[in-house]
Amino acid sequence: MAGARRTKLSVEADRRNREQLARAGGDLRRQRIQRRWTQQRVGDRAGVGRMVVGRIERGLGGGVTLDAWQRVALAVESPLIIRLQRDLDGETADVAHLRMQELVLKLGRRAGYRGAFELSTRPAESWRSSDAGLRDDVRRRLVLVECWNTIGDVGAAARSSARKRTEAETLATALWGTAEHVISAVWVVRSTGRNRNLVARYPEVFAARFPASSAAWVAALQTGSPPPTEPGLVWCDLGATRIFAWRRSRAGLRP
Repeated sequence: MAGARRTKLSVEADRRNREQLARAGGDLRRQRIQRRWTQQRVGDRAGVGRMVVGRIERGLGGGVTLDAWQRVALAVESPLIIRLQRDLDGETADVAHLRMQELVLKLGRRAGYRGAFELSTRPAESWRSSDAGLRDDVRRRLVLVECWNTIGDVGAAARSSARKRTEAETLATALWGTAEHVISAVWVVRSTGRNRNLVARYPEVFAARFPASSAAWVAALQTGSPPPTEPGLVWCDLGATRIFAWRRSRAGLRP
């Protein structure tokens, strides 16, 4: 009926649609510009008109068929993925990430650390934080832990971790003054096929970024033994029940 009041569900669906169309359109535009392609070239590859590509990029792709969306996405080598989110009344959207943080904090407590959830390395900017912080005031150790369900941009993630490691010096000084201390950093990465393939595909990149022994890092997180001073990477199983060492594929690289 004309003029009928919109339901709460209808309003929420409209809001989510606009957000997701804008996000996906922005992703398409970034992928296209990164390749230095025109909208016409993407359209030609996808078999759609330039105006269709333009509408999608402006967040106005709600009327574009799913088939056209997928062809445009494939044209920039970024397949479209559609899935249903978990029940909103059940687990949170970041459940996989949260489970890894829970595991790290649990292991840290058992190993004698005082844990911090979302440890801010720059208090004035709360969004700049490590997923978990493990602190030992007696031995003056601070471990910054980044938990990765999916690594979207390896370079950006590495730069972010390095910046947080530098910023943590200020926190350490506030905690222990000028006394000698150790700040270490480790990535805990969910052992999905995608993540394993990513690490296997770029062994030199990950070996250079994480030179410390992965086995030593597992021991440090599980038993409280001295953490390596260099950054490390360890795997977390899919259920976030345990961590285990990264077995490097190239001969000559430490486990």
